[in-house]
Amino acid sequence: MGAKTHLRKGDEVLVLSGKEKGRRGKVQRVLAGKGTVIVEGLNLAKKHTKPTRSNPQGGVIDKAMPLPAGKVMLVCPACSRPARIKKERDADGSLARTCKKCGRSMD
Repeated sequence: MGAKTHLRKGDEVLVLSGKEKGRRGKVQRVLAGKGTVIVEGLNLAKKHTKPTRSNPQGGVIDKAMPLPAGKVMLVCPACSRPARIKKERDADGSLARTCKKCGRSMD
């Protein structure tokens, strides 16, 4: 069973440390079992590809590599600042992520 994470696909995040520190991007994929996330346009690596039918030219492409989920912080869509979250129950009883700075729901 994978570890739970505070991030979901489509969330905007801020990188807290490393060579990408201070940059923002959208989460493309969450790898909960490994505790990592893939952020669009960040932590890119060069990948050499052979020519195939779908890509007859081949060549070098940029591939987004995973970042540890603990090294990124969720950006609140309402106040557009990086913030910690708390989980609260809605009126219907489901859990919702709430910004600790402005108090608005992120879901």
